[in-house]
Amino acid sequence: MDIHQSIKDRGILTNVVVASALIDMYAKCGSMHKARELFDGMPQKDVVSWNAMIAGYAQNGHAEKALETFKQMQSAGVMPDIAAFASILPACAKMGDTVQGLGIHQRIMEGGLFSNVVVATALIDMYAKCGSIDKARELFDKMPQRRVISWNAMIAGYAQNGFSNDAIKIFELMKHSGTYPDIISFSCILFACSHAGLVDEGCTYFNHMSNSYCITPTVDHYVCMVDLLARAGYLEHTLNFIIKMPVKSVVVVWMCFLGACRLHMNLGLGVFTATLLFDLDPKSTATYVLLSNIYAEAGRWGEVQMVRRLMKDRGIKKIPGCSWIEGHKKVHVFGVGDRSHPQTQEIYEKLEKLDWEMKKAGYFLDSRHSLNDVEKEEKELFVCYHSEKLAIAFGLLNMPLGTTIRVVKNLRVCVDCHTTTKFISKIVSREIVVRDANRFHHFKQGQCSCGDYW
Repeated sequence: MDIHQSIKDRGILTNVVVASALIDMYAKCGSMHKARELFDGMPQKDVVSWNAMIAGYAQNGHAEKALETFKQMQSAGVMPDIAAFASILPACAKMGDTVQGLGIHQRIMEGGLFSNVVVATALIDMYAKCGSIDKARELFDKMPQRRVISWNAMIAGYAQNGFSNDAIKIFELMKHSGTYPDIISFSCILFACSHAGLVDEGCTYFNHMSNSYCITPTVDHYVCMVDLLARAGYLEHTLNFIIKMPVKSVVVVWMCFLGACRLHMNLGLGVFTATLLFDLDPKSTATYVLLSNIYAEAGRWGEVQMVRRLMKDRGIKKIPGCSWIEGHKKVHVFGVGDRSHPQTQEIYEKLEKLDWEMKKAGYFLDSRHSLNDVEKEEKELFVCYHSEKLAIAFGLLNMPLGTTIRVVKNLRVCVDCHTTTKFISKIVSREIVVRDANRFHHFKQGQCSCGDYW
């Protein structure tokens, strides 16, 4: 603020370069309202000014506003440059907006900018994060030159989309090509191993970091190792690993461990870990929810109510699950049991028809992981209309035959929805891609890319 006032006092706020730098400063400090106020007050704007706003919105989690500003820049007659494309593509990735992404891809090709490594890598990353991993690989193979960031984008893309073995192949190909993996490369490959339960491979790569490449593991690498070992069921070993870590244990490490305690239904270690997390981060919703789930799966409903009361007393609310899907040039959002959509009747009728066809194919509803202390019928009804199921039904009703159904969910997909989607993909002979809070799931002909390990 002092610098801003000094600039204003000197009468140089109208200078495009100075104003753009000030906008960039506010954006990097997270003050997007102040950045926008300055931007709107500029008598003239150049591509740097627009880029500062686009990058600011993208980096501060306002992907939709970044895309809107990118459109406004073009409407104002300002041609996007390399920096603009490098900033807007991550925003498309965040939104899962393949329609916008395709348009930007075309602009990049028309402008001859694909030869730029940064732009090409951002394009690959965008397709990977939108679930179009085959398109990402196609572009990767066409790159005239690659840097380590390009290899990292492809490794991470395969890992996020559930193709961990392909991630390993790319990592090994990178080494054989003469490109040395960096600290990010090892984060990506350890992430790939943790999401497929590749314990031996993950441990080997972790040891190679320091022994072969003289790279000191960071917290991110230790988080991946904790996730890898704990989710594979080695809880006691993982606890010793955490205690002996040379870096300070952080909330995310213990959160990974707590998630594994829930997965393997280890009540004792789960309560121990949750107690630690209550001290480290008492406002974290995830700790309360996971502990409640651990108690519920053990049938300890008194403790479940105790945790819920604790959440209420501390003003902590569980994030409601929701899913969204593109259709007819707009985004359609669904919540659990949602009946607000104009096509509600058709959507529910579609789900009922699918349910009948799935049961004929051997499906039975798994409500064990719906952790509400309610009657069986009510619990099953609750599970039947989870948000991703509604979004998938909408997609089947509105997307052309043969096209991939793409759904984004803000939380982790539940066991029954995962099973249901596998059945649906086989019944309708459609690929369904669900991007949840942790990863992508590519459902095709009754199988999922995660191999049922997520």
